[in-house]
Amino acid sequence: MSLLDRRLLITAGKGGVGRSTVSAALALAAAQSGKRVLVCEVNTQPRIPGLFDSQVQGDEPFPVAPGVDSLVVRPDPAMREYVLMKLRFETLYRAVFENRWVSRFLHFIPSLPELVMLGKILFHVRERHWDLVVIDAPATGHGITFLGVPQAILDTVPPGAMHSEALWMRDLLVDPDRTLVNLVSLPEELPVNETLELAGATESQLGMGLGRVFLNRFVPERFSADERRLFPPPGADEERAPLLDAAFRAAHAQALRAERSAHFRERLQRGLDLPLTALPQIFHPASFGAAQTRELAAAMIREGL
Repeated sequence: MSLLDRRLLITAGKGGVGRSTVSAALALAAAQSGKRVLVCEVNTQPRIPGLFDSQVQGDEPFPVAPGVDSLVVRPDPAMREYVLMKLRFETLYRAVFENRWVSRFLHFIPSLPELVMLGKILFHVRERHWDLVVIDAPATGHGITFLGVPQAILDTVPPGAMHSEALWMRDLLVDPDRTLVNLVSLPEELPVNETLELAGATESQLGMGLGRVFLNRFVPERFSADERRLFPPPGADEERAPLLDAAFRAAHAQALRAERSAHFRERLQRGLDLPLTALPQIFHPASFGAAQTRELAAAMIREGL
């Protein structure tokens, strides 16, 4: 069973490692394999649409690429949608839930905003409106809390409507045939350490299955050891010294970055028994957009999903 045969893929990792970028590329790679994909962001300033050169269009799913829809999930619209789905009467919703005192009280119920946001996403998974749903999860600590809300409610709330909602959501999240968590890291010390910790917490605290590690901004080795020995030493030719020095420094810096990338890839492979996809560092003149997202999606497809 391949990664893309699941119904829900969650992208998790430390802040700044490129979770949104990987989520967008993963959604595009899945769409290019014939899937209808929804990629979701949670209560944040939208980034996914910009990665497809698209504009944000409110709180409902909207197309950003062939086969790919984007959705930003926020607490208040998610609460309204959930309550209307249950009550069926908009006038009753307005009378009760748009009352400022009731609204203020609801925001003080622990985990309720997270539950309805997660519930909105998982509803799309359960109802099969799309073949695959990709969640760009909040950064490490918040992401663990967000995904752990259903189990926290089951542990604290007595049987009833809220307990029933949490139960089906928890069961979907912990089923590895339907849901997997993919980890995103960088070839650097802190992100790799946090990725190893996140992998342990995902399995031990959440009981969720792990899919794949995406090592973002990986620098491949371009020179063999024999080729590096041919680099001219600084100042080897007095007449062309500035040019040689600049070429040597650039080649030497690239070789060092590649060495570090290989070192941290090996650490992740030793520490995690998971398939690893190295995504190349992409240099772009202004902003990261659709062309760069397509390039990363192509790299994922080459590596095999």
